[in-house]
Amino acid sequence: MQMNLTGQRVAVLGAARGIGRAISEEFLREGCLVYGFDRELDPAAPADGPVMTVGDATSFEEVGAFAQSVGTVDHVVFCIGVGSGKFGFPFWKLAPGDWPRVLELNLITAVNAAHAFAPILAAKGRGTLLFLVSVAGQMGSQTDPPYSAAKAGLINFMQCAAKDLAPYGVRVNALSPGMVKTDLNESVWRAGQERLAPEERQDYATWGGEKIRKVSPLGRWQTPAEYAAMAVFLASEHARNVTGQTVNIDGGQVMHS
Repeated sequence: MQMNLTGQRVAVLGAARGIGRAISEEFLREGCLVYGFDRELDPAAPADGPVMTVGDATSFEEVGAFAQSVGTVDHVVFCIGVGSGKFGFPFWKLAPGDWPRVLELNLITAVNAAHAFAPILAAKGRGTLLFLVSVAGQMGSQTDPPYSAAKAGLINFMQCAAKDLAPYGVRVNALSPGMVKTDLNESVWRAGQERLAPEERQDYATWGGEKIRKVSPLGRWQTPAEYAAMAVFLASEHARNVTGQTVNIDGGQVMHS
């Protein structure tokens, strides 16, 4: 299948590592010009990667400056996700003070990106905006309630943005990971282990394998490359009638819940 994206301009927020990096690299393979934004650079990143800007996504001024530096853009991908770093079951084990930072990093940063780039996309009269969300935002995951609530809010905001931008020919969707080996996934494992007695603790591979068998009908890890492939497809004309949707790549986890 030909995606026909050669020469198109793509901005990826959260491009330095994990799924964001995989998405950036896939757009580059499609012949796109890719501009990345992240809080720090990865020293191991290849020299032929995206043009990177270091900045703070919680600052609308910095995100806006990034948008202006990119200029005319065809596609925007938001790939920022941060948990509380604590195990939140039951939810009152967390304090109300644990919530604001998680909401800011997962939801308000996405709002900053949308506000910065929506006028540019609308003026162009075509393009796409893609948010990375989570299965946790669709099923009331008890592991990290602030994170789940933030991603649920982002799914709802995505639908609002899709309705607002549709008259301008701009499509807006969300891509929802399940169990994928990222820094965020490892932080969930680490937070859960800290509450256990030493003899009850599991290494990451054992924990992940048991969780996948429990929650995923297909029973296997998902990979960053799968999200990258879907992101490119959603940016292409093959998906020209897809907007306001949350696409799950989760091994059937949401269905299973």
